[in-house]
Amino acid sequence: MGDPAGDVAARAAFCELYDELQRLAHRRLGRARHTALDTVALLHETFLKLDGKVASVAGRGQFMALAGKAMRQVIANYLRDRQAQKRGGGLERITLHTGLSGAATDTDALDLESGMQALEQLDPRLVELVECHFYGGMEFSEIAALRGCSERTVYRDWQCARAWLHARLGAPT
Repeated sequence: MGDPAGDVAARAAFCELYDELQRLAHRRLGRARHTALDTVALLHETFLKLDGKVASVAGRGQFMALAGKAMRQVIANYLRDRQAQKRGGGLERITLHTGLSGAATDTDALDLESGMQALEQLDPRLVELVECHFYGGMEFSEIAALRGCSERTVYRDWQCARAWLHARLGAPT
């Protein structure tokens, strides 16, 4: 059983940011094709994934970073389960938009997850940045404040992570 005070804090934070989290979930799944995972399901699975982890969170930025990480895990787990059910069938495709290139890039979400895991072995800090910005919807200024560094440093790290993932996935930068 979890800490009752922590549970209340988690629910309060989740309720306060529900609309923003719903927009993020909708954006992540907005272009998904033939998937049973919808915005509400992603949002609620994310909440369940956060259970017990929110008690130590100090503010909005840390909560959104944690929610971004949980959302990434929920999507990856869903797609892995779906792939296992299909037993060798085609992978579920989700269009992911980085917000920097101006055009959406079709990238398989499982390949992205594999790339994120490989990047985590090299630099976990860059993976946290991708989780905060891409999955958590945080602005560079918010991430900079959370990390205690300049916005320019965050942007440079974003460019590095993005270029590394594009190279890993064979996508144009």
